[in-house]
Amino acid sequence: MFKHIILATDGSELADKALSHGLQLAKTLGARVTAVTVTEPWAAVIGGEAAYAFPIEEYEKSMAANAKEILDKVVAAAKAAGVACETVHVTNKMPAEGILDAAKEKGADLIVMASHGRSGLMKLLLGSQANKVVTQSEVPVLICR
Repeated sequence: MFKHIILATDGSELADKALSHGLQLAKTLGARVTAVTVTEPWAAVIGGEAAYAFPIEEYEKSMAANAKEILDKVVAAAKAAGVACETVHVTNKMPAEGILDAAKEKGADLIVMASHGRSGLMKLLLGSQANKVVTQSEVPVLICR
């Protein structure tokens, strides 16, 4: 069955629910997990005059601290569940790309992640990182809502 599960998280409450499901599944299967969080490129997040107020160095420092906090929380939850866990902070990529790259690099055989479940016009305008992961992944993806 599944031996190595990627747990993708952005630290949100919805992602925490997916993490909980992923850790329960890993414990049941005796699988190990890799928690992945992705920081988008500065240029994709900050633009125009805001770039002067929030320089790239400050953005990177802030995102690294945020990623550490997110991943430390996953490590603590995995430890409490008795599941082996490593972490990966992917930088300068869009979430779907970072998650897929990490899954491939780590040799994972399942990705567990949350989806906000946007549909219709919102999905068309915003795109769906979860949808991109599902359609582009070489391994099964478990989406939690």
